[in-house]
Amino acid sequence: MARHAAIERSTRETKINMEINIDGGGNSHIFTSVGFFDHMLTQFAKHGFIDIYLNAEGDIDVDFHHTVEDVGIVLGKGLAQALGDKEGIVRYGYSILPMEDALVICAVDFSGRAYLAFDAKFTNERVGELETEMIEEFFRAVCLHAGLNMHIKLIAGKNNHHMAEAIFKAFGRAVAQAVARDPRIDGVMSTKGMLE
Repeated sequence: MARHAAIERSTRETKINMEINIDGGGNSHIFTSVGFFDHMLTQFAKHGFIDIYLNAEGDIDVDFHHTVEDVGIVLGKGLAQALGDKEGIVRYGYSILPMEDALVICAVDFSGRAYLAFDAKFTNERVGELETEMIEEFFRAVCLHAGLNMHIKLIAGKNNHHMAEAIFKAFGRAVAQAVARDPRIDGVMSTKGMLE
């Protein structure tokens, strides 16, 4: 059975609808009104083999903070819902991903315990219209609402576009590895008997 979720979030600042299928093929239709962010989420979907339909309307006349953070909340909730009790999943995943001058390590654990270690220094305030400081805020929101432990480390990089894109691609590949099912796993991959 495909593992999927549909999430709606409506506040005074944003209105977001998302459907995801973590057993997909990396197909996506993503619209947030933040072009570079759409590009990054498309890379995550493609490299994570996750089908994503996402439409986000936000108070972008203020800035992009609410839209980017709330998309992270919705994605985190969608991953948690799609995974359910996490029975049979590998749980851990990692990627060491090069993109020209950029090199990134991303490691994830769907432990149920939220934690983000983000070690990436950008040299520009923006890539396209997206403030680079919002990239960490996005991942923090994902982790909190997916119950995800994640470490992201930028090892090398000069071009800020390459650096950001390598991070999102590595995130996709790490998630794809972690959510994969392994028939050898009886229940969940934990001696506790649960992942929460």
